[in-house]
Parts: sequence; C-alpha cells; structure tokens
Amino acid sequence: MPPVLQSHVPFRAWDDPALTRLPGTQPLAGRWIIRDDAFAGQMAARDQILAERRGEVIAQRDGATPAARELLDMVLALLADDDHYTLGDTVTRPDGIAVVVDRADALGTLARLIQEDLCILEKQGDEHVLTAAALLFPASWTLTEKLGRPLLGIHRPVSSYDPQLALRVQRMFDWVRPDAPLWRSNWLRYVSPNLHHPLSETQTRPRPPTDQGYLRTEKQMIIRLPQTGAVVFAIHTYLLAMETLSPEDRASIKRAEELRQSFP
Repeated sequence: MPPVLQSHVPFRAWDDPALTRLPGTQPLAGRWIIRDDAFAGQMAARDQILAERRGEVIAQRDGATPAARELLDMVLALLADDDHYTLGDTVTRPDGIAVVVDRADALGTLARLIQEDLCILEKQGDEHVLTAAALLFPASWTLTEKLGRPLLGIHRPVSSYDPQLALRVQRMFDWVRPDAPLWRSNWLRYVSPNLHHPLSETQTRPRPPTDQGYLRTEKQMIIRLPQTGAVVFAIHTYLLAMETLSPEDRASIKRAEELRQSFP
C-alpha cells in the first residue's frame, strides 16, 4: 500500500506554546471525530491491518465490555448527524464501504468506522488503567505491553513523564467532564510513512536526517463516557512528508527538535 499522507495539519504542535507545555491540554471545541483528506486511505489501511493483525491491535480486559459498548453507541450517535455516513444494521462509510454493527465486537466495529484509534481507561484504585483499545496506528508502542497498566506505566520509558507530571495527568483524567472534553498534541519525525508503527519499550526509534522523512503528529482527545465513567483517549494521526512542508515549518521543527534534544 502506498503512503497515506495528509496535505496539511491544522495545528503546530512543535511551536504552539499552548501545546508544547506539558501536558499541553486545552478545551476541545466541536466534534472529536475528525474526517480529513486522508480518510479513504487511512480507512483502507485500517481494514487491512485489522484483517492481518487483529490480535495485535484489538485488546480488551475482562470487565471493559460496558465501556466499549457505550463508546460504540456514542460514536454511532455522532455519525448519525454526519450526512456522509448512512446508518442502519450496517454503516456505510463516506468511502462506500459497509460495516456491520456488531455490539459483541464493539472495538472491532469502531476500528472500521472512524480514523481515530481508541483507548479506554478505567479508574482502578487511585489510577486510571488501560482496559481496552483499538490501536491500529501505534506510534512507537505496542498494545500488548501497555494493556492493564496505569498511566505512569503506559508512558514508560518516556523520560519527561515523571511522577509529578503523572500526578497532573491523573488529576486531569479524574476531573474531565462528559460535556467538556480536552485535547492535546505531540509530534515526532519518522523514517517510515507506515501508519502501523509498533515499537517495544526495549527498541529505539530510528531518526531521519534533518529535513527528511515524515512528520507524524497526533491530535489526542480525552473524553469522559457519561454512563460508565470510563475515559476515552482518542488519537487522530496526521502524517506529512517533510519535503512538502514550508521552509518556515521545517526550520521551526528543526529548532524545536534541537531544543528537545538539549534536555536529558
């Protein structure tokens, strides 16, 4: 499959002060489901990944079924207001592909309906734990290593995610309201345009030379499910070739990368 790339990204995570300060969250305006110019390509990639690697990209712990089904109901309700989808016992996507709605396989259904990857975190004791996910486009992590971990364990070995930041993020997960979702972003440069880019904690991500490779940035949305109280971490992936960015953006990314590497 050829690279699936967007033509632009609607935010600048590498130089927007509101996004660069950790954890960099802000209120989310509008819908959290995004359909962009890479929709058809990303959905075709999702269908292929799900067919070939389902055991690696869909996982659910015992007890997470109510939250997964509530999330499916929420997404279907949002898609009902989108004229580009046709809903019934099957959902016809904007690219013309029909998806059977299977409540017994809520995550598998969701993975084929929208571009976003979906992680469900539920409060267990003092922390939110990853209990279920449809993670078809992992950015240098694997679902098998993270499932069942709390927030601090999920972010291992990210050096900037220290106990102090972990406490701030946990409070954010505790306080987020169903009517007031949040969002943040990240960015990294990749050698490969592969959307499915799993990486073990013991592996190191290859870095391309300056101005080469691909810019991968995610819009990460934090949504509270009103009935189960679970928190959904929805990830919309943007991927652009560095050569297609403006000289100003490439220079800004270079400065941000140098600043990032100057810290331990």
